[in-house]
This record gives sequence, C-alpha cells and structure tokens, in this order.
Amino acid sequence: MARALVARPSAWIVWGVVGFFLINLFALVATVVLNSFSTQWFGTWWPAGLTASWYSTAWHELNLLDVLIVTVEVAVAVVVLSVVIGVPCAYALARRNFPGKRLLTVLFLLPILMPPLTYGIPLATVLYKFDLAGSITGVIVANLVPSVPFVVLTMTPFIEQIDPKIESAARMCGASTVSVFTRVLSPLLVPGMLAASILVLVRTVGMFELTFLTAGPSSQTLVVSLYEQMFSAGIRAQQAVDAMAVIYTGSMLVLLVIALRFVNPTQLVTRLKEST
Repeated sequence: MARALVARPSAWIVWGVVGFFLINLFALVATVVLNSFSTQWFGTWWPAGLTASWYSTAWHELNLLDVLIVTVEVAVAVVVLSVVIGVPCAYALARRNFPGKRLLTVLFLLPILMPPLTYGIPLATVLYKFDLAGSITGVIVANLVPSVPFVVLTMTPFIEQIDPKIESAARMCGASTVSVFTRVLSPLLVPGMLAASILVLVRTVGMFELTFLTAGPSSQTLVVSLYEQMFSAGIRAQQAVDAMAVIYTGSMLVLLVIALRFVNPTQLVTRLKEST
C-alpha cells in the first residue's frame, strides 16, 4: 500500500505530461483544419466565416493534382522495387548461415537505424554526379535506400516461420528453384509482402529528407511540395497551404491505420533488436 502511494505521484506526472502533449497536438491539428475552412481568421477564437473553396484553390493554383500524381508514381515504384529486391535478400538471410551474417544484417539495416540526413547528403551528391537527382528516378533511388531494409526486416520473420520441409518436398517432386519460389513460397508470403508493401508506402509518402535533397521542380512529392509552398518566395493564402496540409495529414493517417492493420510494431522492434 505504501509503495502504491509513493508511486502515485510519478504516475500522475506521467499521465499529466501525456495529457498535456495530446491536448496540444489536438489543438494544433484542429487549428490547421479549421483554418483551411476559414474565410478570414485574425485575433479571434473563431473564424469570421467558413468555406471549402480553399481546397479548390490548393487543387488548381498549387498544382496539387500534379504533386499527387508524382507522389503516387514514386510510392508505387519504390514499393514494387523494394519488394522485388528485399524479398530474395530476406530469404537468403532467413535460410542461409554464413560467416559474418550478423554483421551483414546490421550493416544492411543501418539506413533504418541512422537519421536520413547522415547518409542523405552523400547520397544526393552521388546522384547529382550521375545526373539522376532532380528527376523522379533520383527520388525513387534515394527512397530505396531505407525501403529495402524495411522489406527485409518485415519479410525475414515471415520466411523463418515457413517450414523448410515444404521446399524440400517440392524439390523432391522435381520443382526447380524458380518454381519453388514462385509457386510454393510466394502464396505463403503474400501476407508478409502485403505488410511490407504498406509499410514502405507509408515510409515513402512521409519521407521528407531524402526526397527534398534529390527532388526537382517536377519531381516533388506531397510532403516536399507542402514545405516549398510554406517557405519558398511568393505570396500564398495560408488557408490554401493549410488545406494542402490537411490532405497530406489525412492521407498519412489513412495509410497508418491500414499499416497497423497488417503490421505489428512490437514484432518489428523485437526483430530489430535481435538483428543488432
């Protein structure tokens, strides 16, 4: 009883800090959403009027359609290439034992453990040297660096859960390596591939640093375009920019909910600790 009473104040402090943070976060998001619908809002608790015209303004004047098309192109390309590259790598790490495997796994997962800026600037320098930066291709290549390890991290536990005897039985029946992978393993790996794809999709749409360092005027994703509209030279209606921010936040929220439906964050953290 005495211990519970002693622990109570600390619990109150923790919950108070968490509550204060959530209240401020909700107030910040609510302010942006409300301002995106306001006709005018200066020095009052409530806007002078409400309208949805700013979303139309963001769509036409801020080239939101072009930005969304680029975002979808980059995200889809990164997802497909990451799965194509990452799944065989995850299979090799899950099924093969070789000297230095643990070290190789740690090195392979460094883009996840390190902040993107630490390797983003050298990566952007290399891409500019080969005339890839400033294009959609450069943005895709840059986003592949952290995305492929995400696929490996997600797919390795799925592959380890599949009994190797299934592959041995298929080989005994005359199946080639390609047939085993495409006709036996692939159907079993569909849930893992779907989870990895959604995880990479969320990561790519929300990736600012690498995309900002390698994107050009015609290859900006939504998050980079939002930053440019906010801080670049020129006069823009703040409500239109906030409307763009609401669209970005809403899309990220939907993707996050879908990702949590298929991906267990605890499993990913556990796997990351095992790898390191």
